[in-house]
Order: sequence, then structure tokens, then C-alpha cells
Amino acid sequence: MNGKYLAAVLFGAVSLAAPPAFADSQVKANEIIDFFAKSANQGATRGICIGTTAECEQSKPKPAGFDMLINFELNSTQFTSQAQQNLKEFAKALSDRRLSTAHFVVEGHTDARGTDEYNFGLSERRAQAVTAFLLKNGIAGDRVTAVGMGKTKPRTADPMDAINRRVELRLQVQ
Repeated sequence: MNGKYLAAVLFGAVSLAAPPAFADSQVKANEIIDFFAKSANQGATRGICIGTTAECEQSKPKPAGFDMLINFELNSTQFTSQAQQNLKEFAKALSDRRLSTAHFVVEGHTDARGTDEYNFGLSERRAQAVTAFLLKNGIAGDRVTAVGMGKTKPRTADPMDAINRRVELRLQVQ
């Protein structure tokens, strides 16, 4: 995948220096707009790194998170009612003029149950489910790209933990 990803994560990411998780309450579009508008401004500056690719990658800022906890049941691509409400607020936020040019990569993830091949396919279907939901709610298809990550990036130390069954959206810097 080409392009750079801004250090901003949505949906199931570990929150580092970010607003609190909203697992028990509905997140509001204004909170999303404020977070990603600030994140986009942080990515506006450019710098030069002199060194190897690995050295320069290590010097990049670590992801900050806006955690809406869009998780899935085992072997499922169905949203909970809370996830649907949060996704509606996310679609509303993307319709705001301050985020009207933002592009996102939708990453689907799984826990470690199942084969690599099966988990990769399931993670793609989860990412596509979120993308389809956003498109249905008025977001242009060229603003979101679905990608399956399988079980390669667990959120917790326990790869079987249900919290690893999630979708994350990353703001893409063009």
C-alpha cells in the first residue's frame, strides 16, 4: 500500500495521549472532528530523516488513538447496535467540511483462532463491512480503502482475546 499514515487511529486502537475510550457511551461527531482535525494538522509539517529506512521509521511519532471499540463477535462481520451508532457518528463527522478531504484506510483485524488464510479473509470482510456502512451513509468510496490485516496485529498480549476482533481506521496523509 502506498502513502503515509498519519499517527491517528480509530476503532479499537490502543489510546496513547488521546481522549478516553467510549466503550460504554456513544461518541459524538464533534469529538471525532476535533480529534482528526488536530491530527491532520500534526501531519502537515515535513521533516528530513538522515539514516537508514529502519532508523527513520523508528523516529516517527507513535500512534495516538481515538477509541470507539468497533468490535465483532467470533467469526462475524455483524455490528452491535452501539457500533452502528458510533459508525453513524463517524460518517457524520466525515461529512463535516473540516474533514471533507480526509481519506481513511479501514483495517480489519481478527483474534488468533483459525488459520492465517481464514483470518485474513475474515479481516477483509470486516473492513469491507465498515466501508460499505460508511458508503451507505453518504461517504464517497474514494475516501475509504478496506484492508485485511488478519491476526498480524493483536491489540492485547493474548492473541486469542476477543478485543482483537476489531476494525481500525487510519487517517491517510496524501
